[in-house]
Amino acid sequence: MCGIVGWLDFTRDLRREGDLLRQMTDTLACRGPDAEGIWQSGPVAFGHRRLAIIDLEGGRQPMLADGEGSEAMAALTFCGEVYNYRELRTELVGHGHRFRTASDTEVVLRAYLQWGANFASHLNGMFAIGIWDAALQELLLVRDRMGVKPLYYFPTANGVLFGSEPKAILANPQVSRGVDREGLCEALDMVKTPGRAIFRGMHEVVPGELVRITRSGLGRSRYWQLTAAEHTDDRSTTIATVRELLEDIVARQLISDVPVCTLLSGGLDSSAITAIAAQVLGREGRGQVNSFSVDFTGAADRFQPDAVRGAADAPFVRDLARHVGTRHREILLDSRELTDPAVRAAVLRATDVPPAFWGDMWPSLYLLFRAVRQQSTVALSGESADELFGGYLWFHRPEAVDAPTFPWLTSGSARYFGGTSLLDQGLLEKLDIPGYRADRYAEALAEVPVLPGESAEDRRLRKVGYLALTRFVQTLLDRKDRMSMAVGLEVRVPFCDHRLVEYVFNTPWAMKTFDGKEKSLLRAAAGDLLPASILERKKTPYPATQDPQYEAALRAELVEILADADAPIRPLLNMKRVQQMLDRSLPAASLPYSRGGLEMALWMNRWLTEYDVTLDI
Repeated sequence: MCGIVGWLDFTRDLRREGDLLRQMTDTLACRGPDAEGIWQSGPVAFGHRRLAIIDLEGGRQPMLADGEGSEAMAALTFCGEVYNYRELRTELVGHGHRFRTASDTEVVLRAYLQWGANFASHLNGMFAIGIWDAALQELLLVRDRMGVKPLYYFPTANGVLFGSEPKAILANPQVSRGVDREGLCEALDMVKTPGRAIFRGMHEVVPGELVRITRSGLGRSRYWQLTAAEHTDDRSTTIATVRELLEDIVARQLISDVPVCTLLSGGLDSSAITAIAAQVLGREGRGQVNSFSVDFTGAADRFQPDAVRGAADAPFVRDLARHVGTRHREILLDSRELTDPAVRAAVLRATDVPPAFWGDMWPSLYLLFRAVRQQSTVALSGESADELFGGYLWFHRPEAVDAPTFPWLTSGSARYFGGTSLLDQGLLEKLDIPGYRADRYAEALAEVPVLPGESAEDRRLRKVGYLALTRFVQTLLDRKDRMSMAVGLEVRVPFCDHRLVEYVFNTPWAMKTFDGKEKSLLRAAAGDLLPASILERKKTPYPATQDPQYEAALRAELVEILADADAPIRPLLNMKRVQQMLDRSLPAASLPYSRGGLEMALWMNRWLTEYDVTLDI
């Protein structure tokens, strides 16, 4: 896991730009605290910040092939992990390749030399890659199939700038900090459109995409995408296949030369991963699983059930930890920590954009990961299981499934993603977020693969699954990546393995819900490993603070901002609504969906100030 940076300019000798390249690379120091690498050769320059996971001594980057310095045949800057690197190494040795290290990085480089641009289809993992081919005078940018690892680029008149995060690109003076209407709509709405970035002129490599830059220009192609295929396995075979895949995936993702743990919420997804990890480690004689959970001080006394949280996590976490014998640690957070200015500043530096939704969950994730990082460098997490197996409520609500928009933005769910309630009405009319959302939905709908002969119900649920896996989960993966890498923690996501995704995506809906519950397949596949309490528990999201003092602190911060005549958020706010919100009594338990507009106003003000953003709307 690392941070990568690159610069290609066919009209310049970038060997003279070492200071600027280093400045761009240094913006990603948190992603790679263990080492820094710089490589420059004529029109191309790479930077790298390393978090050492595999082959701690031999995996340094940028990595060169067949030569040194400017004589390199190919150069690589790589972020992520390749989980099948041992098998690929054996295959490449059979093709005559010789290896100098035991790293997966060298396997990726040699795979490119063997298979050219088709190398990505051989990789199983999460990755963002930049490769310069000196003979072809060509730069390739490649991102993993599910978009677990981020990769941004900014085309220039004579080449391109790229980096793991926007901040690396923004550090180059060629790039303005302008945000237009579409960029602001992306920031304000719960729709992460593949390929779009917030800053004007910047793009994100689409998951499963290869971007090729030559003297002739820039081209894009897909090496992977979700497709529709007939599912011919019966239920028992399907359950067995899901279990077999999960066991293989978790075993691969436990490979590391540094300490590994699991993130445990007491829900089905993280419990299944933790239980399988315990089984794998026990079989290999590697000891107990280290697991971590998060909660808030005093939460047990304050907890109030709501529409999506029927019970607190802690009892279920403890059940699972006892059942499989993990070495468990509960991370308890004080709500006051969530509003600590230093923590909020760190969150914004990690995201580069206003963390629009689930406002308190960003700083709480950051604090959780900071605590985990004191004992572990790698963690396994349960993201994507709900999107894959149909865990969310909106999968099971006909009015959401049949709605002419993204199902999580229908009336029953949209309140969790409302961040515009305090914005000026004139601004909202100018942005026309509903119109922007409709355009993006139409684009997404046109992509959904069709299986001839599929039932109407399966076709509708395939659509919802596709939207969840290509739009909704991208926001969750982005949040997890930014908050974990801000403290130098690598988080792996077994449910994003493309083999599992392809298989379950094409499983009929009736089989995914065969017992009348959500995520029937996953529950059946891992049922023998889990206690009854976990198997019977309904879907519950990541914990949010219900401490009313958290909202009180946010309100106090907004009052302070409004007292500053130069605060950039002031002209963007509907002051009448702001005052109404400030006058309203604090709820006994401050719920996250009631704070969306307040959170957005505060994050946007900090973003506009610290990033010197110019709004062109």
